[in-house]
Amino acid sequence: MDHRTVLALYDRDMREGARPDGPGARIERVGAVVRQVADAEGWNGVLWSDLDEATADRAIAEQADFFAAHGREFEWKLYGHDLPSDLGDRLTAAGFTPEPEETLMVGEVARLSLDAGLPDGVRVVPATDRAGVELVVDVHEKAFGTDGSRLRHRLLTGLAEHPDSVVALVALAGDEPVSAARVELVPGARFAGLWGGGTVEGWRGRGVYRALVAHRARIAAAHGCRYLQVDALPTSRPILERLGFHALSTTTPYVSPQ
Repeated sequence: MDHRTVLALYDRDMREGARPDGPGARIERVGAVVRQVADAEGWNGVLWSDLDEATADRAIAEQADFFAAHGREFEWKLYGHDLPSDLGDRLTAAGFTPEPEETLMVGEVARLSLDAGLPDGVRVVPATDRAGVELVVDVHEKAFGTDGSRLRHRLLTGLAEHPDSVVALVALAGDEPVSAARVELVPGARFAGLWGGGTVEGWRGRGVYRALVAHRARIAAAHGCRYLQVDALPTSRPILERLGFHALSTTTPYVSPQ
């Protein structure tokens, strides 16, 4: 994989050329900034910017004022290759709080190792109704220790309004949900996003996460996507590298001042 070329393609298609990630959200291009504006249950934030030392501080202040006027907490999604090189420091100085850094990983579907199987007694089912969504949320809350209210809203709204844009999956051991994940599909896009992959304690290290990556890759391939993108935690990166993903950059959410 030509890392520089693929990263530039990702920036152009999925950041500068972003499309709304859910019902009710909209993409706005304001000067050198691309942002998503959603309701209080959706994701609000800056996806892309083309800034330098002379324009960065003003752009940060303008976005903070805009979202504050709309009563929205938001994220500035900073990538390791964004400019200026001290943009993270400028965000911190403006009162933003950085969350843990993740690795932007991309895999070319045709070159991935997708033969990963599930442990005996485990099966994968799609979440196609409220009951399925509740299983996904249950895994999310247990695996990550965070509230799943926004995820529930996002999945239920997506099922009702755009059922083909997000495919959520849950792995069941008998009737027990042990892992869950989703793949987000944008019509006509070359990239599909893998999100929310988590496994409950006691089932980690048994190949369930790996199998869910492979399962989602096959779904993306069936929809004509060439690449898969993941914001990977340190625990996921080795698994993804073994499957054929490449680390292209880093990404850090900077959360707006309260």
